[in-house]
Amino acid sequence: MDATDAMKNGLTSMHDLLDSAVDRMTVDQLNFRASEGGITAFFSLWHYVRTEDNIVNFVIQRQNTVWLNGGYDELFGLPRTSQGTGMTDAEAREVRIEDLDSWFEYQRQVWAATDTYLETLDANSMEDIRVTIKPVGEMPLWNALWGMCLSHGYRHVGEIEFARGIQGMGGLLI
Repeated sequence: MDATDAMKNGLTSMHDLLDSAVDRMTVDQLNFRASEGGITAFFSLWHYVRTEDNIVNFVIQRQNTVWLNGGYDELFGLPRTSQGTGMTDAEAREVRIEDLDSWFEYQRQVWAATDTYLETLDANSMEDIRVTIKPVGEMPLWNALWGMCLSHGYRHVGEIEFARGIQGMGGLLI
């Protein structure tokens, strides 16, 4: 297994975890916010999927995101270019979902776009290609995909599991 295979397997696993984490959650459960504060399960999901979409499509490939191509910002009434980084608590509270079918269609399209892109890579590309992610800076492609997508995603799976747990839904069986 080379670096490209490891990345493909890792991101496929992340996509499966996120899909499982929100499977059968209702709109109310996804938008639930604990009285103690924090963020909703949907905010965590939205933030991760938007981040992957931005990094894989806009930052790495220099093309429009699935989000913009599909007009999802307008459909959901959510920010056109922001994916949540640096949002205030009040702004984060405004990130809500009502149309789950359209959301999951967007999510599936992002997963497919990532898979398609990864098929074009070879192991050398992971170190040879450099990208700049604001505000973090320049890094090898491997770091962008591994750090900003894959490992970053595990944090958000945990946040979704926490939201599930405090609503009595239980966590994931991994």
